[in-house]
Amino acid sequence: MIDPSATIAPTARVHPDAVIGPGARIGEFCVVEQDVVLGVGCVLEPYVFVKRWTTLGDNNEISAGTVLGTDPLDKNFKGARSYLRIGNGNKIREHHTISRGTQPESLTTLGDDNYVMTSGHIAHNCTIGNNVVIASCALIAGYVEVEDQAFISGGVVVHQFSKIGRLAMIGGNTRVNLDVPPFFLYSGFNVAPVGLNIVGLRRAGFTATRVAALKTAYQLLYRRGLKLDDAVAQIEALGDDAKQLADFVNRSKRGICRPE
Repeated sequence: MIDPSATIAPTARVHPDAVIGPGARIGEFCVVEQDVVLGVGCVLEPYVFVKRWTTLGDNNEISAGTVLGTDPLDKNFKGARSYLRIGNGNKIREHHTISRGTQPESLTTLGDDNYVMTSGHIAHNCTIGNNVVIASCALIAGYVEVEDQAFISGGVVVHQFSKIGRLAMIGGNTRVNLDVPPFFLYSGFNVAPVGLNIVGLRRAGFTATRVAALKTAYQLLYRRGLKLDDAVAQIEALGDDAKQLADFVNRSKRGICRPE
C-alpha cells in the first residue's frame, strides 16, 4: 500500500492500510490513519495529522501542524463515516484544520490548485472550487460553497450555508452572512459590495469589453435602485459573464448581500 518511492520519516506513524503514492514525502512526527489516500508527490511537513477517510490527489503540499479530516465541529455529529476529499496541486499552510462531513457518507471537498494560508478552519460539508485563495485566520463555517478563483482575505468569517461566487474578493475582517455574487469586491463589517474585483478580473484574462459589461451589471444590481427581479432581467442581456452573475442571484437561497 506504500509505494517504494515514497519517503517516510522514522518518527512518522503511517497505518499499514493507508495508500501512499509514488514520490510522496511524509515528515517527522506525522500521523496518517487508516483509510487515507495520498496521491503522487504529496508532501506532508512535520506534525501533520491526516485522519481517517481523507483522500488527497496528486502534488499537494501540507504544512506543519495542519490536521485534515477532523471530526465535524457539529453537535449533530454521531461519529458515522464521512469524507474529506482534496484534489490536486493544493497548498495548505501551517496550523489549518479541515473537517469531514457531518451526515453519514457526506463530503467536504476542495478542488485543485487552491492556496489556503495559516491558522484557519474549513468546516464540515464545505465545497471549495479551484484556484481559490483563503488567507490567514479566515474561518469558513459548515455547508459553505466557494466558487473558482474567489479570494477570501485574512480574518474573514463566513456564516454557514453562505455562497461566494467566482472571482469575488472579500476584504479583510469582513463577516459574510449572505450570498456574495461573483466578480465583485466586498468589504464592511457586514459584507457589502464596494465595486468590481478589477485586479482579479484582469489577472483572469478578462478583456476590457467583458469588464465594461460587468461594470454595467454592477450598476444595475447595486446602484440604480431597481427591484432585484428587474435588475436581473436587464443583467441577463449583457453577455455570458453577466448571465453567470444572474444565475447566481437566481439560485441564492439566503439572499445576496446589498449595500448598507
